[in-house]
Amino acid sequence: MAATLIDNASFIIAFDGTGHRYLRNGRLAFEGDTILFVGRHYDGPVEKVIDARGKVVSPGFVDTHIHMQESVLDRSFVEVGGPPELGFDTLIDFLMPRSRVMDPAIRRVCTEYSLGEVLRSGATTCVEIGESVDDLVDLVPRYGNRIFFAPGFNSAAWQGGEGSAVGYVWKADEGFGELERAVASIRELDGEFGGLMNGMLSPWQADTCTERLLHRTREWADELAVPLTIHAAQSEYEVSNMVARTGKTPIAWLADIGFLARDVLVAHAIYLSGTRYTDLPPGDIEILAGTGASVAHSPWVFGRDGMALDSFARYQRAGINMTLGTDTCPQNMIQAMRLASVFSKSVEGSPAATTGADVFNAATLGGARALGRDDLGRLCAGAKADIVIFSGMNMVPLRDPVNNIVFSAEMEDVETVIVNGRTVVGHGEVLGSSDRAAELCAAVQRAAEEVWGRLPGEDRMGRTVDEISPPSFDDWPAE
Repeated sequence: MAATLIDNASFIIAFDGTGHRYLRNGRLAFEGDTILFVGRHYDGPVEKVIDARGKVVSPGFVDTHIHMQESVLDRSFVEVGGPPELGFDTLIDFLMPRSRVMDPAIRRVCTEYSLGEVLRSGATTCVEIGESVDDLVDLVPRYGNRIFFAPGFNSAAWQGGEGSAVGYVWKADEGFGELERAVASIRELDGEFGGLMNGMLSPWQADTCTERLLHRTREWADELAVPLTIHAAQSEYEVSNMVARTGKTPIAWLADIGFLARDVLVAHAIYLSGTRYTDLPPGDIEILAGTGASVAHSPWVFGRDGMALDSFARYQRAGINMTLGTDTCPQNMIQAMRLASVFSKSVEGSPAATTGADVFNAATLGGARALGRDDLGRLCAGAKADIVIFSGMNMVPLRDPVNNIVFSAEMEDVETVIVNGRTVVGHGEVLGSSDRAAELCAAVQRAAEEVWGRLPGEDRMGRTVDEISPPSFDDWPAE
């Protein structure tokens, strides 16, 4: 098999073994799923040439936190924020009821839409935290995404009460049955489809898991040699409940029971002791740094509720490996990079805080490091052929391509996406849905309307969707 050569690129954001560097007028060759060469002079046999003249060649982005089976339905619903008594958090009144009224057909439609949406923003690898792998098994061969599937499990479910009260309904088996099913899924699917399907373990939240369940999860992760991810320090009520229950913050408790380690990806780590969100003594940032755990930062899911990480630059200075996720809609890694940088600049009060390079590194090398994969998030010989080519109106004038990508580019500037050596986006079109894009959008609309109609039956106060999430404007008067 001869190589495919990407030729004449204005810039290749190449990896020199230590970090990204700009290679001007360079060449990149790949064969099968692997990059063979990055440089200026390639003399090997070539089967196909991609002319990248005037374009930017970038490594694919690593989205470290996403919920493909649900997040499509966040759009046009959760932007108003949650109730003030719950710190404007949307989990209890928006996301949990919505999840309960979704059926398998709706989840499949959302998953298919999501697979295409993430590719359109250049995300070639995604950490998908969900419930069932069946839809991914059917759809990944068609769409071509690289997925780290993390089936969620826990010991308890949240129960919304009056005012700011949040309770827990504990499961008789503490979630061990769900854990064993997750392990079985990983054993069956890890490495399938030429390495596109990969396994992770994901106890849902620090406050909904018992110590016994987390200990067993850690044992399985070590045996299977897979990374872990967990939601922690994501809400005020989580922190207050954990302090009342254990005498420790969620981060301190996870560290004390031996769960946190270099292979753990913590989402979202917003409410840390010593930050402006709690009155607890400082220490959580130092704990995270000391354990080597990574943080999956999803700026928009909190930004829409009026919150920001305090701050990306501060975590980075402490030595924490920062990564980026989309979590909610839009599932857009370009936006995630932009918001992570801008929010951090605002919190720090300095334009020098959290540069384009910082968030680009988080979206590539940081994500790969969190997953224990030194063959992702970089363009160099031996790395996987996960490649994005940018070209469009937002990419000119072109002097510093990372700053163009982070601060100016949009999805329409993503011209080509290659995953594992296969072109999955061409001329800006997701090839897996090129024959049914309009049909898929219509299916998402029908699915959303079904969910909105079912919500009163699951809402803690029996409200309609318009009462939970009031429209921006009133309807035109009836005639």
